Amino acid sequence: MKQKIFEIGGIAAGIILIAFGVGALVLSFNGKSTVSSSLKEQQIVGTPDMTPEAIAAEAKAAHLPSTIKLPTCTVAGQLVDTGAEARCFADYMRIHAYEASGGVPYSQMPRYATADGKGTNDASKALTQNGRPVDNAARNVWVTETALSTALNMSYLATQLGTFGIVVGIALLLSGFGFVILAVGGALRAGSWLFEHSSKTAASVTKTASA
Repeated sequence: MKQKIFEIGGIAAGIILIAFGVGALVLSFNGKSTVSSSLKEQQIVGTPDMTPEAIAAEAKAAHLPSTIKLPTCTVAGQLVDTGAEARCFADYMRIHAYEASGGVPYSQMPRYATADGKGTNDASKALTQNGRPVDNAARNVWVTETALSTALNMSYLATQLGTFGIVVGIALLLSGFGFVILAVGGALRAGSWLFEHSSKTAASVTKTASA
């Protein structure tokens, strides 16, 4: 009776694992498909300078600090429709933002524009328009770049999670089929090789302890 319960439980556990595996695979493939279709809808195409060689030349011409890491991927002239390409495109956008700001990150840029082009955080010293201080346009470039690159990087994250989900789904399927095969094959019944092995192991441990 006890072995029968083990057998039924093994089959039930296997079926549940298979169901979870199928669900994980379906959700993962659906997620990756959603990312791809959403990116295609945006019709994002890499600009000609989105190659390691071209961006390195631009960075040198813009006198960007050597500490800024340059992209090593290529999306020039390519339709961005995968998570990896989206991440690559976002990396090039980061360099473009540095070029527009003279190599200065957002956190170090003054908030307002000034006549000398240096900018200031003091509203009283800023250029005014309609009685209001004028925002630093280069700083706004960083705001836009951060918003867009974050969305593109989220596409990459979603793709990676989808890939991980596929791996997990396959693992669950294999585990589920394994449980079912063991249970149906009689591995959980009395007298099976599994119980015989367990009995021999227990006997060996008892004998060693007695000695």
